[in-house]
Amino acid sequence: MENSASAQLQESFQQFIKFTSFANISWGHVILICLGLTLIYLAIKKEYAPLLLIPIGFGIIIGNIPLPQEFHIGVDEPGSVLNQLYYGLTHGLYPSLIFLGLGAMTDFSTLISNPKLLLIGAFAQLGILGAFLVSSTFGLSPVEAGTIGMIGSANGPVAIFLSSKLTPELLGSIAITTYVLMALVTVLQPPLMKLLTSSKERVIKMKSPRQVTQLEKVLFPIFGLLITAFLVPASLPLLGMLFFGNLLKESAVTKRLTETVKGPMLDISTILIGLTVGLSLQVSILSSNKILWVLLLGTISFILSTIAGILFIKLLNLFLKSDNKINPLIGNAGVSAVPDSARTSQIVGLEYDKNNHLLMHSMGPNVAGVIGSALAAGILLSFFS
Repeated sequence: MENSASAQLQESFQQFIKFTSFANISWGHVILICLGLTLIYLAIKKEYAPLLLIPIGFGIIIGNIPLPQEFHIGVDEPGSVLNQLYYGLTHGLYPSLIFLGLGAMTDFSTLISNPKLLLIGAFAQLGILGAFLVSSTFGLSPVEAGTIGMIGSANGPVAIFLSSKLTPELLGSIAITTYVLMALVTVLQPPLMKLLTSSKERVIKMKSPRQVTQLEKVLFPIFGLLITAFLVPASLPLLGMLFFGNLLKESAVTKRLTETVKGPMLDISTILIGLTVGLSLQVSILSSNKILWVLLLGTISFILSTIAGILFIKLLNLFLKSDNKINPLIGNAGVSAVPDSARTSQIVGLEYDKNNHLLMHSMGPNVAGVIGSALAAGILLSFFS
């Protein structure tokens, strides 16, 4: 009787161990959990984009706790809670909601008052093309090259949206790389800005932008939507939400909706997109060498985008009058890491002239980069769908 009870107890204990994560863990899980902890450390200790890196880091930890198949609660299990949350990432819901909140927060006045700043945001997307060409030479498919190149826009929602449509198997590595680069904008861009500009160029003072009327602010999102949607229909889920959010803001008659969209809704969307981006980083990614290509080529794309924005201003200044020149230090803001790249322009500019405030001017190419990156994603989606 005692032996029977002991055997039953031992069997129950073994059954219990079988259903713990300790029985299913691998070195891949350990490595990715350590990555999640590292991102959380950087967010808290170094204050690198904590609103992004804490949800992403914690999502990586959740997504890499080994779960017995019998539980049916994993991110890949249809109908599970984690799977339902992940649906919003893979089907473009969270990126669109992020763009809605971004539109409600964005002031396009600088861009409206100085339309040529739109060209800076457009030329900064050349990094996407450069990375596409480089990726293709290393044997990656055109679709993979295009989605990896989109990392150079430094626009997480856009990179996620495009990857979810074209290369879902690369979604995790593309999303993580994009958001890490966004978090490191203030570290990576200043050396390039200083290297590519002269001491004389860094102290160029730009004219104050003209006062934009309320009518212009209201008409901009309407005509912006019509032009971009008819030109690149595939960008509608992103730019439609961006311009809708901006119209809510500029109409001045929907303050409650505006506050909700740019406040609680944006916060919730940021939490969910960060958490599910972390969930997307599974152990299977480590078995493919493509994650290394994503990290390398994504970084190259980001660097090329920054360089393209700065060099375009230097070229443009050759055709502008001396009193109307543009400070090339705002060229880095052509990548759409809003508002960190614009703040980087301000920080570097103040190093060389304490009275030269570039933030207002840099927001022009910064929001232009948001529009440009969404258009670029729409073009790639149109070609490769």
